[in-house]
Amino acid sequence: MKKKIYRGLDRLPAGRASDTLTHGCLVLEGGGWKGLYTVGALDCLMQHDLNFTSTVGCSAGALSAIGYVSGQIGWGARIDLTYRHDPNYCGLGAYRRDGGITGFTYLYRDILKALPLDKKRLCNPARRLAVSATNLLTGKVKYFEKGHCNLSKAVQASATVPYISKPVMIGGVPYLDGGCAEKIPFGWAALSGEKKVIVIRTREPAYRREPGLPAIAKLLYRKYPAFLEALGNTNAEFNRTAEMLENKANSGEIFLLAPSQPVTVTRFDGDMDKLGALYWLGYHDAEENLAALRAYLAQ
Repeated sequence: MKKKIYRGLDRLPAGRASDTLTHGCLVLEGGGWKGLYTVGALDCLMQHDLNFTSTVGCSAGALSAIGYVSGQIGWGARIDLTYRHDPNYCGLGAYRRDGGITGFTYLYRDILKALPLDKKRLCNPARRLAVSATNLLTGKVKYFEKGHCNLSKAVQASATVPYISKPVMIGGVPYLDGGCAEKIPFGWAALSGEKKVIVIRTREPAYRREPGLPAIAKLLYRKYPAFLEALGNTNAEFNRTAEMLENKANSGEIFLLAPSQPVTVTRFDGDMDKLGALYWLGYHDAEENLAALRAYLAQ
C-alpha cells in the first residue's frame, strides 16, 4: 500500500538558521498533530533570524522545539508530513516497540538517518531548552533541561499520550505527557530568567476546554491518586492560563501568537492536506506578526 505523504513537501522551506541569537523565552503548547501550526511558525522565525535563547515545549511542543533549537528549517515539518501514516512512526508498529502511538525508537534509529539532526548545534550551551512531563507519583509537572538530562528520553516522556500509552520511566519514576498537569508550559518562563516571553498556542485564543475527568482515567490511574487529581484539574487550569495569557498579551507583558483561524485538525488527524494547511497557517501567521513581535522585543 502506498504511503500517504503531504503532496506539498517540495514547497516546504529548507536550510539552516543563522547563528544570531535573540534574548527571550519561547513557550510552546502541545496538541498532537495541531503542533504543525507551531512547526510552521518556528520555521518562519528561523528564516527571519529570530532564534531565541530559551525554549520550553510540552508534548508536541517538545518535539517541535528540537528542530528549532538545532536551527534546521523545515526539518520537523518534513518528518511529520512524510511519516504521519508510517505505522512505525505513528501506529501499531510504534506501540509494539515503544508502548505508545509515537515511534521514538523508529524516529531516533531510522528517520534520523534519512533526515539527520544537527546534534552539535542542538547541544550548544548558548541556547537553553526544557521539556515538560508529568510525574505520576506526585501529579506535578517536571521540567527536564538540556544538558542536565537524557534529552531524547525526556522528549519521549513529554509526548507520551495518556490513556493509550505506557508511562516512560526516568530515574525509576513514571512520567506521562506534560499536558496532563500543564498544557501550556508557561511555568518555566520565570525559571528561564528571560525578560521577554513569546507564547505559541495551537488553538485559537477563544478556545476553552470542558472541565472534568474521563471515567476511564479513574480505572487506568487508580494507583496514582495525585496524578488523577492533577488530571481532573488540568482543563480548568488550562482555561485560567489561556485567560491569563490573553490579559498579559493585551498589556504588553508577553507576546502571544495563536491561530488566526479556527483549528479543525484533531489530536490524531491523518488528513495530510489539513495538516499541511495548518503548517502554512502557522508560517503565515508568524510572518504577518513579525513587525509586532520585533516591536515587543524592542520595548
